[in-house]
Amino acid sequence: MTDCQRTDAGFVESASEPSCYVPKTSELPLLPALKDVMDTPIEHTPRAFPISIKGVAVNGDGQVLLLKNERNEWELPGGKIEIGESPEACVVRELEEETGWEVKAGLLLDTWMYEPLPGRYVFIVTYGCLVLTPDRPPAISNEHKEIGLFAEHEVSGLVMPDGYKQSIATWHTRLRDSRGRGQ
Repeated sequence: MTDCQRTDAGFVESASEPSCYVPKTSELPLLPALKDVMDTPIEHTPRAFPISIKGVAVNGDGQVLLLKNERNEWELPGGKIEIGESPEACVVRELEEETGWEVKAGLLLDTWMYEPLPGRYVFIVTYGCLVLTPDRPPAISNEHKEIGLFAEHEVSGLVMPDGYKQSIATWHTRLRDSRGRGQ
């Protein structure tokens, strides 16, 4: 330990982070069983999850655009992010592909883990989106069964994950707040 400084209390200065002190494990009082566990290599494979970037798009009449999936649930438009693509670019691309609407990605609204099927998890990221083509009727792609525009008060009664409902409510609140400030 030529590059470490011994300190009082059994700590050493880290060679890679000079301002960071780490415990000198050989001087820590350990129970024999704990020492055996600490000396055993831990094999851990982190779980990987698909990431889905979704957009809350509200037209000029205050209606949110939703799509019905193969599980007969309403969902926000969006999809998988591509390598090298920003989340904002992903949501813009996905909304255009799935609905024909041109949007600008706004604020990050929420992130949450969703289990659409038992044992299958998807990490959801939602953005509020400003609709650049509000007069264009949305078109349904072959990825979904149905498309719909719903008023804010209708969303709570729809069959859809609560995380989407929360993101929709958050975006409606932010849109109202921005109108109140004249933006």
